[in-house]
Amino acid sequence: MDSESPNRQTNTEHKKENVPSFSRNFTPFLTMGFQLAAAVVFFLLLGHWIDKKFDIAPIGKLVGVVVGSTGGFIKFFKTVASITADEEKQRAKNKREN
Repeated sequence: MDSESPNRQTNTEHKKENVPSFSRNFTPFLTMGFQLAAAVVFFLLLGHWIDKKFDIAPIGKLVGVVVGSTGGFIKFFKTVASITADEEKQRAKNKREN
């Protein structure tokens, strides 16, 4: 019975180690969509405020959507490039170790 306890403890610790790894790997993907949507909505609302303040009806909203989309996609592509670079570094490191 004592010999089974270390195995159970090791399996439990192994499962706990996988959870942070899972969340660490997928967190950037989960936040990318939110960041894109938040940028578009923020600049849309800013454009709406500008439309009301200066009475230039659709121009502020259109500019806001374009600026928000552009900024959101730039952030999106930077995040993807960063993830890809990290994966390439990890693959190169794994090849060197083998």
